[in-house]
Amino acid sequence: MADIIVVDDDPSLRAMLEDGLSLAGHTIRTAGDAPALEKLLARPAPELVVLDVGLPGEDGFSIARRLRLSHGFGIIMLTGADDLIDKITGLEAGADDYMTKPFSLRELSARMDAVLRRRRVLDAEILPFGVFSLDLKNWRLLDANGIELPLFPTEIDLIAAFAMNVGRMLSRDEILRLAPAHGEDPMDRSIDTRITRLRRKLKSANHDCDLIQTSRGKGYMYRGPSRAIQLTATTQRAVPRQPPSLSQSLREAAGNSLTI
Repeated sequence: MADIIVVDDDPSLRAMLEDGLSLAGHTIRTAGDAPALEKLLARPAPELVVLDVGLPGEDGFSIARRLRLSHGFGIIMLTGADDLIDKITGLEAGADDYMTKPFSLRELSARMDAVLRRRRVLDAEILPFGVFSLDLKNWRLLDANGIELPLFPTEIDLIAAFAMNVGRMLSRDEILRLAPAHGEDPMDRSIDTRITRLRRKLKSANHDCDLIQTSRGKGYMYRGPSRAIQLTATTQRAVPRQPPSLSQSLREAAGNSLTI
């Protein structure tokens, strides 16, 4: 459960979200504009802010940019406009996800849980991925001897999507949203092809490696971690890389026509 701030200028929506999300065990605080939000942020920081774009005074995009510079909590943006440019602007402003009104409370709750999982995982620097270890700080995969595997950043994106969603079946659309094709292979947008290539590389590093499981008609899943290795000063690196930006790692969030 988490401490969450909802920022929206609609009092009825704030009340509905406060009631509904509180039932899920979250602690909910609400604000109607930027000054009210600042007062809440002066108290213990939240884990997540649900932020409306169309606020009076300072808009949600401006607030998101400012929050991302000084805070590490998750941000989900809400808007009444189903516009692709708005969604891209929100993600580039630092939002973790984006939802279009009207939406279902159930979908918002699920997206909040996903953002909270990712944010909590990112607090760690190393994630286990089978016999390998995913170095989140340097965006690389290490074998059991601490040697970096020569993978493309897009392949690290795929591994991160699975490592941050242990035991969850990920559809192809969801994988593409979490790990879009960009960088070295911008023309290859086939999830199946990318995963096949990644499996081949992982097996070449460890013949017993079979980490990503296929469910016909549903998608792919990583069942769970093995023990992670400890990084040492002698860890060898192939090619240093920086993690992709949030706008690179997230695609357009799917809208939902149900109302709360």
